[in-house]
Amino acid sequence: MKRDLAFIVEALLHVMDEPRLAMIARNRGIRSKEGESVGRLLAGVLRKADESELVRALVEIVILLSARSQSDSGKVLRTAAQAHKVDADAIALKVKQEFAAKDKAKKPVKTVVSKQVVKGKKAA
Repeated sequence: MKRDLAFIVEALLHVMDEPRLAMIARNRGIRSKEGESVGRLLAGVLRKADESELVRALVEIVILLSARSQSDSGKVLRTAAQAHKVDADAIALKVKQEFAAKDKAKKPVKTVVSKQVVKGKKAA
């Protein structure tokens, strides 16, 4: 399994351009010196990596490659959600409702605290 992942990751690394390779390398703490290729350094590190690190790198590479091929990144995420049968609209609605509920819960607490502070100042 590890050999298969390493082969796929290394093949995809050759397809990517330098700025995207630099992003993946930075996420792993790899810094290139003057005149060194980021792609070679990254390939060398990923050859020695375990399966979980290879899978993480593979996911990053796929996301960056798909974002490069399509100019609208939101479209990429929506297509991926549809491919995995995730209802993105329902999730967005739930998240909006949760944030609205949190905002409603926070607002009365602030007004109650400020009324108590005002009452405390008048009594003093």
